[in-house]
Amino acid sequence: MKTIAPCAAADLPAVFEIINESALAYKGVIPADRWHEPYMSMAELKSEIAKGVRFYCCKLDGRIAGVMGIQDVKDVTLIRHAYVRTKRRRHGIGRTLLEHLNQLSSRPVLIGTWKAASWAVRFYEKNGFTLVSDEEKNRLLRIYWTIPDRQVEESVVLVSPGWRQPRAS
Repeated sequence: MKTIAPCAAADLPAVFEIINESALAYKGVIPADRWHEPYMSMAELKSEIAKGVRFYCCKLDGRIAGVMGIQDVKDVTLIRHAYVRTKRRRHGIGRTLLEHLNQLSSRPVLIGTWKAASWAVRFYEKNGFTLVSDEEKNRLLRIYWTIPDRQVEESVVLVSPGWRQPRAS
């Protein structure tokens, strides 16, 4: 049975483990200058939480099988740091988390991910999100995320159904 709940402080070691174990899928896929080990340090994880990322855990049989963060930024909600234990993939955990987090927001939802992570892009598209143009991606990443220019170059942004690009003034 799957259950979703906000991650508690006691869950941080498991969240850290899942993020870094699952992120190994990026090794050799994303540019080498963007890869580092661990992929996310415990200090970075705590910093993300301090910046307003609220992590949710999906437990399967009482054990955390996946994590996903949500962060309200300006007038949108961002899905951040979505990871499922490698051996628990393809069991609907990511979809369950995404659906749950989508229900928590009445704002447009944006997702940024590595463009080379084709499996992640397909997952979000399969769940109703749409890729935006490179021009729109660059604009959105600079407005709603704080990431290096090199990461902007290597990323894509997907938007929730009903997203309307603001008109240029």
